[in-house]
Amino acid sequence: MGLLDRGTSLYRHPRPHAVLWRRYRHYTAQREFIGSVALSIVAFLGSVIASFFAIRYATERASNSVTDIVLSNVPALDVGGIFVVSTLLLIAFIALLIFAHPKRIPFAMYSMTLFFLIRSTFISLTHIGPFPTQTESAYDWGVIISKFLFSSDLFFSAHTGIPFLFALIFWREETLRYIFIGWSIFMAAIVLLGHLHYTIDVVSAFFITYGIFHIAEWLFPKARALFLADEAAEAR
Repeated sequence: MGLLDRGTSLYRHPRPHAVLWRRYRHYTAQREFIGSVALSIVAFLGSVIASFFAIRYATERASNSVTDIVLSNVPALDVGGIFVVSTLLLIAFIALLIFAHPKRIPFAMYSMTLFFLIRSTFISLTHIGPFPTQTESAYDWGVIISKFLFSSDLFFSAHTGIPFLFALIFWREETLRYIFIGWSIFMAAIVLLGHLHYTIDVVSAFFITYGIFHIAEWLFPKARALFLADEAAEAR
């Protein structure tokens, strides 16, 4: 089973651009689909903006740090570079998977919207400061990346939760499922080794994300059904 779609794999197809064009031509001819995509993208962008302000709010009001059974016993490592690069690669990989198949766009966007909105609410409620030995990348990644990746938005870990969310979204595709589960575990280890998150931020991310996924399935059944629909006939 291919990494880019179920049925006809773009990376194995002799003319991947033709397959991609047929997919988009098929779905963009449907007014309801266009409306769903537009609404899901607007909702997602709104959740990103909400997340930005929630992060800034939590960072400005961060109080004292607390002890942690793992971080207090494991030395902090300089994993800032790995942390940032892994995050950017994850974003690129998810974007590739989503936009390689237009039918995936609405549910993926709605799921991430819920994820960011719920997380924004959580990080706005309690303002615990980062662990004292938290590390940052020695390289200057710019203001935007630094604000999003090295702030006091601790509970719960998005870097652990997002790949796990996509493991659940792509659960029926075994290869992708294990790639995202492995990515989630890897990111969990990285944020703990760098003391970027408390242990509770990481462990809770799996449980909260599981709930978010099922809420998304409940709220957006049509988008989920479209995501899972067999498109082999249109892709050939």
